[in-house]
Amino acid sequence: MAIDVRVSAPTEERHPGSTGIDTASTLEVLTLMNDADRTVADAVTEVLPELARLVDHAVEAIRAGGHVHYFGAGTSGRLAVLDAAELLPTFNVPPGLVVAHHAGGSAALVNAVENVEDDVDAGCAEAARLTPKDIAIGLTASGRTPFVRGALMGARERGARTALVTANPRAELAAYADHLLAPETGPEVLTGSTRLKAGTAQKLVLNAFSTAVMIRLGRTWSNLMVDVVATNAKLRGRVVRILQEASGADETDARNALDAAGGQLKPALLSLLAGVPVHTAVAALSVHDDSVAVALTALTRRPS
Repeated sequence: MAIDVRVSAPTEERHPGSTGIDTASTLEVLTLMNDADRTVADAVTEVLPELARLVDHAVEAIRAGGHVHYFGAGTSGRLAVLDAAELLPTFNVPPGLVVAHHAGGSAALVNAVENVEDDVDAGCAEAARLTPKDIAIGLTASGRTPFVRGALMGARERGARTALVTANPRAELAAYADHLLAPETGPEVLTGSTRLKAGTAQKLVLNAFSTAVMIRLGRTWSNLMVDVVATNAKLRGRVVRILQEASGADETDARNALDAAGGQLKPALLSLLAGVPVHTAVAALSVHDDSVAVALTALTRRPS
């Protein structure tokens, strides 16, 4: 006999302004959804101080040899997979630095797999390899998903720092989180459809978290992506443009510097900015946490 659960969460409540959505015109439906979406960014604003604390802990953990792990099911898990996957081409992160654990594995990314989100033991097993150096971030709109519960429990048992991203400020899983990130997005326009406002809030939180972590780790120069991996023609063109914009070099000098650096953008950029050979730029980056800004300061600082 199948077991059912009554979920108590803001996302399960009926939106008072959308009760007539099924008889509204197409434009009225879209306007209603758009008006609701406008409230999401403000809800995320309220959790930014706590998110900043999580970012700082994650940066510290990564510099100490730790990793970041996302855990989620359904929409939450898919958003986690998307965020982790996009970090490689955007910031050239090494494999395994940010790992997404989706309930049900790859099969559940495209098709719903029955009962996987209700498996506490599976969540705990996914967290089995975490260490005290790691960060575990659970994502669940309702704040109760058993898979995420198991993951956060397992992470805590192994000494990892934990966080919960949810749309439920009174989430029962908050007890397992060192950081609670709960944007109050309220009822969905379509009751219980958490891929709407709750999902949008989760994506905003993940975007902000991972991007801020990469910035703090020195994987940008100014507002430019200097660790981008040029995996296609568009990105190869972007690499040359970034070198030109950041250094003021013409296209020929930018391409020559990039060639001398073996296609690596950061040493090419530092070489142009500091006016030093590429091998000097490489050495400076290696002793300054791979940060162009810090290495540049060191190379251009006048002796006292």
